[in-house]
Amino acid sequence: MAHVVIMGAGIGGLPAAFEMREILRKEDRITVVSNSTTFHFVPSNPWVAVNWRKREDIELDLATILNRKNIEFSAAGVTRVQPDANQLELGDGSKMDYDYLVIATGPKLAFEEVEGLGPNGHTHSICHVDHAVEAEKAWNEFVKDPGHVVVGAVQMASCYGPAYEYAMIMDTDLRRRKIRDKVPMTFVTAEPYIGHLGLGGVGDSKGLLESAMRERHIKWICNAKTTKVEAGKMYVTEHNEDGTPKKEHVLDFKYSMMLPAFKGIDAVFGIEGLANPRGFILIDQHQRNPKFKNIYSVGVCVAIPPVEATPVPTGAPKTGYMIESMVTATAHNIRAQVDGKEPYEKATWNAVCLADFGDTGVAFVALPQIPPRNVNWFSEGKWVHLAKIAFEKYFMRKMKKGTTEPVFEKMVMGALGIMKLKR
Repeated sequence: MAHVVIMGAGIGGLPAAFEMREILRKEDRITVVSNSTTFHFVPSNPWVAVNWRKREDIELDLATILNRKNIEFSAAGVTRVQPDANQLELGDGSKMDYDYLVIATGPKLAFEEVEGLGPNGHTHSICHVDHAVEAEKAWNEFVKDPGHVVVGAVQMASCYGPAYEYAMIMDTDLRRRKIRDKVPMTFVTAEPYIGHLGLGGVGDSKGLLESAMRERHIKWICNAKTTKVEAGKMYVTEHNEDGTPKKEHVLDFKYSMMLPAFKGIDAVFGIEGLANPRGFILIDQHQRNPKFKNIYSVGVCVAIPPVEATPVPTGAPKTGYMIESMVTATAHNIRAQVDGKEPYEKATWNAVCLADFGDTGVAFVALPQIPPRNVNWFSEGKWVHLAKIAFEKYFMRKMKKGTTEPVFEKMVMGALGIMKLKR
């Protein structure tokens, strides 16, 4: 009997548990360890932050759905991985042995890297449902006495789509309230240009997103390093293409949401051979750690180099389709090891995204993520807004049932179908 432990129960960890249950032998144990009792659908956080969704709309009770699938569950969290001992130290002081470990924790949100950043500082976040709930409370007060909004992503951020989404969703919400004229808005980003997305751009993302920003009267500052945030004031250094400082900005604001840089979680930080200097998990082409051959990793916590060097450092995103592909490869490769064979499956690192803009949206497909690409497509339309609403419901229903159906793959096939129709 093999014991497979999965650290994390998000968009990577929960599907990994379901796939492992389907692929492993009946006698094999699977345990999910999380620092939360609930799963929440992260892509819906921008809606929560303007009260278009309630927390309970995008949450599921983990113990209920995992126990139904004969998967054990602990909400104690992991304080330290001990890879030499094949053991985890848990938050309740106990220890857990494993034969195989899948690290799917997502990132640590590195608010501390910018003074005054984050929910404990002077800006809001939509990276976690807890943060989105607090952002909504502040938003509800803001719309009673509106002013300047600053929104965007700081240096070393690696997921820019939600920043664009939240800017556009705020714009839509303000227009519906008929107070958009009272809210100047500035988008601040480490990207070298609007629509870079940490991917070197996708199709005409630069032109389409710049047009969307102009249409909505959103100003922007690119190549921006956020140096400090005070109450109602953000300090930003804009850089030239060669990385030298170009201009210092001091932006006054009444409401701000800035995505932070990502790091690896403390439980793996500094473990030689397991994590890189920022704490992301090192993996080979089979999602397996090169040093500790019984440890795999999927999702945002995986070490992926930037697509290209940029004047202000940017990270590469890991989209749902990519994570789903990592999960499937990992499940098959662990089963291969259980059977005494070598891993053989490889993930397809393709980037696909549906970004809601409140009453319209944009979609992109980058196959593969790193250019040159076989598919390099970006489009805008009302259909994206409707598709994301439908996908949220579909994904939540599938997770509640514990299905292993490739939901993101279906989304990709639908987007590619629309792309062909548009051509």
